[in-house]
Amino acid sequence: MELKRVVITGLGALTPIGNTLDQYWNGLLNGVSGAAPIQQFDAALFKTQFACELKNFNVEDFIERKEARKLDPFAQYAMVSSSEAMADSGLMESNPNVDRIGVIWGSGIGGLKTFQDEAQNFFAGDGTPRFNPFFIPKMISDIAAGHISIKYGLRGPNYATVSACASSSHAIIDAFNLIRLGKADAIVTGGSEACVNEMGMGGFNALKALSTRNDSPETASRPFDLDREGFVLGEGSGALILEEYEHAIKRGAKIYAEVIGGGMSADAYHMTAPHPEGLGARNTMLSALDDAGITPDQVDYVNVHGTSTPLGDIAEVKAIQQVFGESAYGINISSTKSMTGHLLGAAGAIEAIACVLAVQNDIVPPTINHFTDDPELDNRLNFTFNTPQKRVVNIALSNTFGFGGHNTTVIVKKFKG
Repeated sequence: MELKRVVITGLGALTPIGNTLDQYWNGLLNGVSGAAPIQQFDAALFKTQFACELKNFNVEDFIERKEARKLDPFAQYAMVSSSEAMADSGLMESNPNVDRIGVIWGSGIGGLKTFQDEAQNFFAGDGTPRFNPFFIPKMISDIAAGHISIKYGLRGPNYATVSACASSSHAIIDAFNLIRLGKADAIVTGGSEACVNEMGMGGFNALKALSTRNDSPETASRPFDLDREGFVLGEGSGALILEEYEHAIKRGAKIYAEVIGGGMSADAYHMTAPHPEGLGARNTMLSALDDAGITPDQVDYVNVHGTSTPLGDIAEVKAIQQVFGESAYGINISSTKSMTGHLLGAAGAIEAIACVLAVQNDIVPPTINHFTDDPELDNRLNFTFNTPQKRVVNIALSNTFGFGGHNTTVIVKKFKG
């Protein structure tokens, strides 16, 4: 069976450094940090008092108030970014066969804010079980995919992927595979997360996963820096319209890039820590390269998982060196989490978008907040520290890893017809 080609025809982004695709890309190229003191609740008693929150975002600018109240923030974010991507693609204007258009959406945690609010209301009461009838439909992680499909009447494959921080990358890979197998003409995919709340911050603080650099939030996310000490929690959403090549050409669609490979693996090592030698990360990159039918020396840019944790950054660099060998010194590496923070289940989507735009524009966004080299890392590698770098980017690779040892790699290529 001959596999079909899969292209990207629409993008949408709602991030801590920009509420639209263009704003997000400009924020990346200008090295904007999205980290600041938390505004959504009083974090004075928390070990970490800052996060990468959305800025100047009012959901009622996009969704009617009555409808927005039925959605957890993670689903609100999904609706906003998917709407931008759908409008960008022009897909619905071509009167497509909606039975062959699907939605596959990722979220690592789903409606955490809804769960927190309902629990607080219950325990503050007299014990009588009074719950909002929208409690469960707002909370469950699959509901974003459902709402997107309902909005556009899309009756193709429809489900959610939940694999912690790898969730939206798994969604993209599933969408890619279904289209190239001929199971769908197009799929709305991506991911969203909204965990900047008391339970989210408290839970990650208890894991000692977050930076506690409260005196300098804007420099707290510093991947590959000697003084990195944890990630910065972010929120938001990213959406991509994946489409079968001939379907896109027939309707005259704008094409950003082509998806050529996806890899998946497991560390099978530890609940939250990466394999110290990066074996799972190595395996997912090798799997993706094999799937794409390319060799390591053909890759120009790697958008790394790069969360700014002491162990994670080292393990991923070891994996890159195992996979790429000497050609590792000719590629650009960067962690856009240095700017956006870690969007958990939405990270893979917004970082895949960064790769798509790097391929389209031949420029690599930077890793900001680098101050001191880490002697445990090979600093001959080009980490694209502090400023973007112009170069031809024909092929870009995006890594995303999640608690539980879930590893994913997505590869995109410059579209050349």
